[in-house]
Amino acid sequence: MKTMDDSLNRNVKILIVDDVSLNIQLQRTFLEPCGYTILEARNGEAGLEMARQELPDLVLLDVMMPKMNGFSVCQLLKNDENTRFIPIIMVTALNELEDKIKGIEAGADDFIHKPFNKLELMARVKSLLRIKQLHDQLQDKIQELEHAQAQLRELAITDGLTALYNYRYFHETLIQELERAHRHGLKVSVVILDIDYFKHYNDHNGHPAGNEVLSTIARLLKANIRKNDTAARYGGEEFSVVLVETDKDAANLVAHKIKSLVEAYAFANEEHQPAGKLTISVGVATYPDDFQNLDELVKCADRRLYKAKKNGRNLVVAE
Repeated sequence: MKTMDDSLNRNVKILIVDDVSLNIQLQRTFLEPCGYTILEARNGEAGLEMARQELPDLVLLDVMMPKMNGFSVCQLLKNDENTRFIPIIMVTALNELEDKIKGIEAGADDFIHKPFNKLELMARVKSLLRIKQLHDQLQDKIQELEHAQAQLRELAITDGLTALYNYRYFHETLIQELERAHRHGLKVSVVILDIDYFKHYNDHNGHPAGNEVLSTIARLLKANIRKNDTAARYGGEEFSVVLVETDKDAANLVAHKIKSLVEAYAFANEEHQPAGKLTISVGVATYPDDFQNLDELVKCADRRLYKAKKNGRNLVVAE
């Protein structure tokens, strides 16, 4: 009669490594009725290869084999990142303390002596499989925790509406890039842009439509900068971009391209905007040409943004 343990054991693979067919057959006779899947290898080299390919849940490893003995196989498995946590029971006719010490030093998890009886074999197998199962569960939990931490990190640095980075990440990135630029004599540019008459658009079209505009501009930004540049929602209807290794002329070109893309995009109901189109104003500042201090550099880009607003909007100001 099959038990619940038998059905669970069907997913458990046990590798038997022994050069004597009779020994393999005896262990198989004891283990297969419990539902374990039995793999077998007739020498150390084959056992090592099979363990690496099949990643069994447990290895029953004979010590005395020609060419490569059990101690060598055990040590190689325990030194391999992919197999180091597979429990190994060394099967031996040796009963000297020196041999046990050698097995422990090689990484063996347990020993069983020939001739062994069924009850002892089953007890040792079940004990190590239980430990392996707990280890696997722990690894799964660790992976889940790492995944959750990565998600929390992503949430902490991402703007929920636009999926761009948020101001905090923009600030952290700019600090890092300015430090890198200082060390290597590079240039870094900051672009800050603001949607013209955005309150007017929201008042006439509603906040959902305004949110769609923010999301669309975010997509335009992300699609038109390099992978190593950083676009962020600076706050409200303002966005910022960190352009690494970019001088003022190149940053000015990027800013004009973004401005033109927004101006050319067909936003819903934009014909009711004061200029008949939905547009942006942009300010650009470059390290170290304008300022070497982070706060002053950002303030400089911000001042130029408002100069663009003052001079009629839908402009880029870089000087």
